[in-house]
Amino acid sequence: MQLHGAWPDALDEARRAAERLVQGFNRGAAAQAFYRQGEVLRLSGRLEEAEDAYGASSRFGWEPQPGLALLRLAQGRPDAAAAAIRRALGETTIWSRRAVLLPAQVEIALAQGALDEARDAARELDALAAQHGGVMLQALAGTALSAVHLAAGEPAEALATARRASEQWRTVEAPYEEASARVALGLACAALGDADTAALELVAAAATFGELGATPDLARVQARLSGPSHDAHGLTARELQVLRLVAAGESNRAIASALVISEHTVARHLQNIFRKLDVSSRTAASAFAYEHDLFAKR
Repeated sequence: MQLHGAWPDALDEARRAAERLVQGFNRGAAAQAFYRQGEVLRLSGRLEEAEDAYGASSRFGWEPQPGLALLRLAQGRPDAAAAAIRRALGETTIWSRRAVLLPAQVEIALAQGALDEARDAARELDALAAQHGGVMLQALAGTALSAVHLAAGEPAEALATARRASEQWRTVEAPYEEASARVALGLACAALGDADTAALELVAAAATFGELGATPDLARVQARLSGPSHDAHGLTARELQVLRLVAAGESNRAIASALVISEHTVARHLQNIFRKLDVSSRTAASAFAYEHDLFAKR
């Protein structure tokens, strides 16, 4: 359920499983049910509840990693996150367990600016994928490698790996993971100067994050879409967001979904944009945005 994007259902089932397993004294399975709750809650931005769920998982005998390390990163504690993930990796040589931990090490190391550590972890993950196969493992490795390439200023390499990973995630119907890969794809396109495709990919990812309730990821993508402008021609930050999405060819419904606002609010923003830019159509507003380089001012 979590993999396929049914997060509320996954959370409900994990809670029911934990209750029944605790009553049945199956502590090991109950611990895994609590861990699954923590994962859904963390991805949804409900960090305090995730902390409680990971704590319950630990009390029942499960090592709550890499979820707990990623929670520490989300809480603004990268040093604690790095120490936890390094310790967990240092304890195991089992390839399947390392394959679970390595993507988190990549994310945490990049957040700390430890590019070499992130690259080493991504390469190990890629080697495991080559050795053991499987679409999901290959997609995990591709997503990790694309993040490293982006951080290293290698957008062409990032584009290739992110494109492949997004397609692989799509084949297993994993919308959150696909959206994450599409963010990397969009950033790679932006770095290569293709603002149109970058906007399309980021808007698509934002729409998926909004549908899933992945609040932290949605906020990060929205921040990238709205970037600061030195000369906004009287437009507010939100109006700039709407204008950029209009220029990317998005409908009012898609814009509302991406920005988590109503279609009525989108229409109101469009009226204000037309008035301020002295244009009368979406096409004219888009042309104005390109003519005045609004996409480049970030």
